[in-house]
Amino acid sequence: MLDLDAVMQARQRISGRVHVTPTMTSTVLGDRIGARLFLKCECFQKTGSFKSRGALNRVDQLDATAKARGVITVSAGNHAQALAWASRAAGVRCTVVMPETASTAKVAASRGYGAEVVLHGASSIEAFARAEDLAKERGLTFVHPFNDEQIAAGQGTAALELMEQAPDLDVVVVPVGGGGLISGIATAVKSRRPTTRVFGVEPIGANVIRRSLDAGHPVRLEKIDTIADGLAAPKSEEMTLDVIRNRVDDVVTISDADLAAAVRDLLTFTKILVEPAGAAGVAALLTGAVKVPKGARVAAVVSGGNVDLERLKSVL
Repeated sequence: MLDLDAVMQARQRISGRVHVTPTMTSTVLGDRIGARLFLKCECFQKTGSFKSRGALNRVDQLDATAKARGVITVSAGNHAQALAWASRAAGVRCTVVMPETASTAKVAASRGYGAEVVLHGASSIEAFARAEDLAKERGLTFVHPFNDEQIAAGQGTAALELMEQAPDLDVVVVPVGGGGLISGIATAVKSRRPTTRVFGVEPIGANVIRRSLDAGHPVRLEKIDTIADGLAAPKSEEMTLDVIRNRVDDVVTISDADLAAAVRDLLTFTKILVEPAGAAGVAALLTGAVKVPKGARVAAVVSGGNVDLERLKSVL
């Protein structure tokens, strides 16, 4: 299973090439939940989300043959941008498969970082299958968006920073798609401070991890319906599910209306503009889906800020 050493090695590997993102506080939002609230602002990370951490850690460890052939992935946008960015820095050809419904801003950004973008299917369900087929057809290395220990270890470096910026945390709340981010964060947090509780948050319309935990095995969704494209994983995988079972205290679900409200609250009271996926942790705290002790030291990971301006209109 993923361990703290892998996260520490990832930190050394990517140090100086990604941002040490700020951890901010919000008195207004903290008062609403009755706690001291810290916001780990991965929306200010390279390419606009935490994904750059894992992508860079993964690309750095490709062998010469894999680098020569190129890489491919599937993503609604944030992982696509991050892998394209990391691949360009390493001189590696990158292909990303995105749903036809993907944010135009994320598609443009992925192309801007040098990726070949293949648009396929109405959701990440169809896009996933196409990416796996293309990897075989073209002999490309498939870089999984979350089911990869090197990816998850890179994401966990955010937690190492968080615990230095806001020591002695009682609770950490993390947005969950396929589970790569929370796997890395929970590994780092529980290794350094076992008493800290770690919660995951999913949209009701893309609750693949919650369903998998209830079923006792990985599951695949037949339908995805959420405004949080960054949390719309179509299936779970054993690696991340195993870490979540063992190191995450609970995974809760919230509605799209709650996500939209949290985007508005973050913009109004903290002046931080985030995408719906990035607001999931704050939404879970504000709605009480994650309950915290009065006066606790609580951190929400604000995972991304790549919001599409057209979609933002309806959210606001």
